[in-house]
Amino acid sequence: MSYASLMVAVDDGRHSAGRVRLAAELAHRFGARLVGAASCLPEYPQGFGETIVPAGMAIEEIRVAALDRLKSAEQVFRQASCLNDRVTWRSDLAASVPFLEQQSRASDLIVAGRYADDEGVSPGMVVGIGDVLMGSGRPVLVVPPGVEHLGARRVILGWKNTLQTRRAVSDALPFLRRAEAVRVLRIADGEERSEIEDVAAFLTLHDVNATAHVVKPSGWTVADDLRTAASEFDADLIVTGAYGYSRLREWFFGGVTRDLLSKGPVSCLMSH
Repeated sequence: MSYASLMVAVDDGRHSAGRVRLAAELAHRFGARLVGAASCLPEYPQGFGETIVPAGMAIEEIRVAALDRLKSAEQVFRQASCLNDRVTWRSDLAASVPFLEQQSRASDLIVAGRYADDEGVSPGMVVGIGDVLMGSGRPVLVVPPGVEHLGARRVILGWKNTLQTRRAVSDALPFLRRAEAVRVLRIADGEERSEIEDVAAFLTLHDVNATAHVVKPSGWTVADDLRTAASEFDADLIVTGAYGYSRLREWFFGGVTRDLLSKGPVSCLMSH
């Protein structure tokens, strides 16, 4: 198994080009096609259909401004992915998350960015990672702001015996098989190792250099423990399941998923 098509979410933020460079490097490594995807929902005023000519002119200006943002995003994508010869671009005047969810049919993996406080993304282009995780049906590689390279030579697999984590293990296999070392990590008070040893043995059958480890909780959050483990292992990728539920399309996450999505220097591959 490998990735044949990667999709990267592109916007007009400060770190968009760096995210594209990371995705382009991964696409080259896996011999995959790279798809750039961006959408911009024009910020029309409420009641814009109510007729006077000046309002109509303003509406056209808003539409043209949104198209200009998409053209700029495409330029960023093509410049940052210039070393790849298998690239394609998709864009539309539409809400960003539904557009990305629809286009995810053409990808094995979505690369999306966690925004910095000063990211500067236009409101109509903002991509909510939580929405993409829950609605796309694809694994999502969440890239912290400023990270432009992902070696993934050493990987932490945060294990919890749930369908989300089991799916994440399968979704991450192209990374895991190329890694120098993978640490299957269970954070628990007890010493029970049968689950993670079973997972490590399964990964070994897939030519993954995996070992099983149990770590006692530090008293901080599980996400903090995962990030500490990644730092001590010199890992630049954490693989885990994503847990949440929807209330009228407003996503609510468990503590680990929420914390991993909100902070930290390590890229995370997450599946729901």
